[in-house]
Amino acid sequence: MHINHDAGAAAAPEIAFDDFLRVDIRIGTIVEAEPFPEARKPAFKLKIDFGPAIGIKRSSAQIVARYALEELPGRQVAAVVNFPPRQIGKFMSEVLTLGFADEAGEVILFAPDHAVPNGSRLF
Repeated sequence: MHINHDAGAAAAPEIAFDDFLRVDIRIGTIVEAEPFPEARKPAFKLKIDFGPAIGIKRSSAQIVARYALEELPGRQVAAVVNFPPRQIGKFMSEVLTLGFADEAGEVILFAPDHAVPNGSRLF
């Protein structure tokens, strides 16, 4: 499912700008985080508020190596909100929470460095 996380990897094939516009990346605030012990790879279950137009969506995120549950609520994150829901074990993940791999290959969440309104779209 995942692409090559190697920082030295070549760029992906060129796409048209219209292809980029089809991917709807929004900012939301994590309102709830809980353990996901049933996941094959260590993960948390997140509920993220994307504002009134999109609402609260659920996501499974493999971020347990770098984040504690108690530090996640209130944190803003970026996510793709227009992929179809994906069944992960008994959990339905509705959005893809975005991050980058650090030197050890662990996920670091992608987020704005200043607060922005929930539902703001990446452009």
